[in-house]
Amino acid sequence: MKLMADQFDTMKAVRRLGAGLGIAAMAAVTPLVSAHAEKIENPVAVFSGLDKITGRIISFDVYIGETVQFGALQVTPRVCYTRPQTESPLTTGFVQVDEITLNNEVRRIYSGWMFAASPGLHAVEHPVYDIWLTDCKLASTVPPPEDYAGPPITGTVAEGEDPLAGPDDGLEHGPGIPRPKPFQG
Repeated sequence: MKLMADQFDTMKAVRRLGAGLGIAAMAAVTPLVSAHAEKIENPVAVFSGLDKITGRIISFDVYIGETVQFGALQVTPRVCYTRPQTESPLTTGFVQVDEITLNNEVRRIYSGWMFAASPGLHAVEHPVYDIWLTDCKLASTVPPPEDYAGPPITGTVAEGEDPLAGPDDGLEHGPGIPRPKPFQG
């Protein structure tokens, strides 16, 4: 009986030692793994808007804190975050959208986070207009408003360029003309 009690005590000691080593091993690995990816605070939010009457989709840039009107809606982004290119993409923005009613009153219809990866879940769906976040940028071809006080703008962007985009692929006019298929008889 004493032998079994000694074996039981030995097994408990081994378990405690193993648990201690497991915690120490996790503590050694934890500094190498980042729990939160670094986020980039961007000065420009890019939205797409759908006019359901005409069927047009328009893309427009809005500086943080600036209010831009799209149809009867006023869009004001408060923050716009992206991740570095080395991380998995995640573009988020806190946006407020107001509607101008027929009585010329302003009514808040949306205030919350929009995620570019899931525009169907976090978009403004209005009877006439839809608006969703598509991207965040470090600069825009649109000049900032005079009273801009958001994140720093990193230079200006020429039309069609984006500082967050990868290297230029050398194509100037999009994809070339496709070759005709060989005749199959």
